[in-house]
Amino acid sequence: MATSFLVHEKIWFDKFKYDDAERKFYEQMNGPVPVSSRQSTNTSSSSGPSGDHSELVTRISNLEAENRSLRSVIQDLQATISRLETRLCTLEKCSPSYRPLAPQTQYVSPMQMREPFTATATKKAATPAEDDEEDDDIDLFGSDDEEEDKEAARLREERLRQYAEKKAKKPGLIAKSSILLDVKPWDDETDMAKLEECVRSIQLDGLVWGGSKLVPVGYGIRKLQIQCVVEDDKVGTDILEEEITKFEDYVQSVDIAAFNKI
Repeated sequence: MATSFLVHEKIWFDKFKYDDAERKFYEQMNGPVPVSSRQSTNTSSSSGPSGDHSELVTRISNLEAENRSLRSVIQDLQATISRLETRLCTLEKCSPSYRPLAPQTQYVSPMQMREPFTATATKKAATPAEDDEEDDDIDLFGSDDEEEDKEAARLREERLRQYAEKKAKKPGLIAKSSILLDVKPWDDETDMAKLEECVRSIQLDGLVWGGSKLVPVGYGIRKLQIQCVVEDDKVGTDILEEEITKFEDYVQSVDIAAFNKI
């Protein structure tokens, strides 16, 4: 009975139809599946242990090539460093403050380490004797120093003398003053031209007369206002007043109207 039922049932013979229907259903819901992904799944499923072995061999060969390139780079760097060290040693030897030092990577035995200290101790022990010899050569009386001091004192005195002579030859500044004098006559009948002639007749060392004019005072009387320049060290106002008042026939008095330093 059951076998007869299965004979008439065709579902298993039409399985590909159901598979296509299921694929179309999922494609409508999730979108179509890319062909490459299907091919990759097919190839991955088809590539078995042989595919994994070939991939491993490829990776190993790539790593070996990278190791070889790294070795070449390291060798180049080592060669460059050795050249730089050689050049640095050459430059240090050329410099005056060069002190040869042992490389840090070089092994130094304890005996070799003791040798420099022994040499240093020997040098220090020899130094006091040398210092004593140098002290014996020193002149305790200092005769050379005295000669040098005398020479330095002589040069200093010579330079001071030359400076004093040069300063004496240089002309110094002469202090001068400008004085405006008011010379008053006795009355309006005084000859003012004669009065001015008498004033200008005064000649002193360091005195230079300037311009003059007649200024009215009052009641027809005019005074003589005259300018002069004097050297302060040679001519003073007292001397001028004394010399001008000597002309008693024409001069009544002398006043200083203005006094300015030049």
